Amino acid sequence: MNGKPKLNLEKSLALFEEAKRVSPGGVMGIRRPYNFIEGEYPIFLTHGYGGHIVDVDGNDYIDMLCAYGPIILGYNEPEINRAVREQMDKGFCFSLVQPVQNELIKRLIRIVPSAEMALLVKTGSDATGLAVRVARGYTGKDKILRCGYHGWHDWCVEVAGGVPKAIQDLTLEFPYGDLDALENMLQENKGEVAGIIITPVGHPLARPIVAPPEGYLAGVRQLADQYDCVLIFDEIRTGFRVAMGGAQERYGVIPDLTAIGKAMANGYSISACVGKAEVMKTAEKKVFISSTFFPNSLEMVAAMKCLDILEREKVIDAIWERGEAFLANLEKIVEKSGVPATVSGIPPMPFLTFDKVDDIYQERRIRFYTETIRRGLFIQPYHHWYIAYRHTAEDLQYALDTIEEVLTIVAGEYPV
Repeated sequence: MNGKPKLNLEKSLALFEEAKRVSPGGVMGIRRPYNFIEGEYPIFLTHGYGGHIVDVDGNDYIDMLCAYGPIILGYNEPEINRAVREQMDKGFCFSLVQPVQNELIKRLIRIVPSAEMALLVKTGSDATGLAVRVARGYTGKDKILRCGYHGWHDWCVEVAGGVPKAIQDLTLEFPYGDLDALENMLQENKGEVAGIIITPVGHPLARPIVAPPEGYLAGVRQLADQYDCVLIFDEIRTGFRVAMGGAQERYGVIPDLTAIGKAMANGYSISACVGKAEVMKTAEKKVFISSTFFPNSLEMVAAMKCLDILEREKVIDAIWERGEAFLANLEKIVEKSGVPATVSGIPPMPFLTFDKVDDIYQERRIRFYTETIRRGLFIQPYHHWYIAYRHTAEDLQYALDTIEEVLTIVAGEYPV
């Protein structure tokens, strides 16, 4: 069998065995080994630099997962590190907020088209959950129509264990790109729908989507108005990556509320729910939003500095330019290989889907990701990839060369 020898993952695997004795599953959720290729991928890391990560066994990888999206610049950014250290010397967790809260919110209002007011929270699930609660408080209705992944909270979690059926029944899922299906659902639940929440660029990206279908987002906006419900864009992934102001800026459709996070602070745990003042003011009296750690300032300072860099260096333009070239070259490589696979995603978030043309598509996928990780390319089998600003031309070319080499192996071992 052609291919590279297996990496030494002895320390990583030993730490995982230890972790399983003290924590359910060892590590949480999608970071568990079965979501990668078991026995091939690292589980514990020591550090990162630029567009690379290094595991506890000393293996160095070009990282195109980017911590599932927060790393928009790169690892260990000196400017952000300095700003955070300076804030540490002043303190960052108090009973009351610090002035940087207002500075960051005013900046978000300037950047994000839908933002007239904002609430700062910590995680993507915090932001989408807050948006849903505000939508329910504003409309006085209970049901939510969803499209895409929106976090781990009860109202939206995709694994129903531990969630009462009464809560599950209040959230209904509709398919991306199908306005008729959405309208039928709104009609069937007329007068009961508080909000529509959608990831504006199709999720999952496991199909050839380069932009929302023509007129689709505008159609969703029209239906939300027609049926008197709040339109929420989940821009946790697309904010500060599809454009500075998110997909709503790039595609010109403005929701009532927006959840943003991930890339806002290059890895620091901060997110926000922003939106129209009339809707957001529901959070003043009608709904309760609070957490000990929401006002912490380290993350806000990191976000301010990250936004400085994004704007100053025109990072989004650079990522799109590199991503367009990457996708174009990836398409040529896949076509040349003859492997039944589809290049998908958008330039900042590429992906490769192994087509279900026969019964061995999963074997092709396993072999592909086994050989790419052995060559030091860290990409995920079930999640789209990302291009970060600190990925060098050499990094991206190495990724393409690796993919080309590995697809040749896959084509030889698993012909159609």
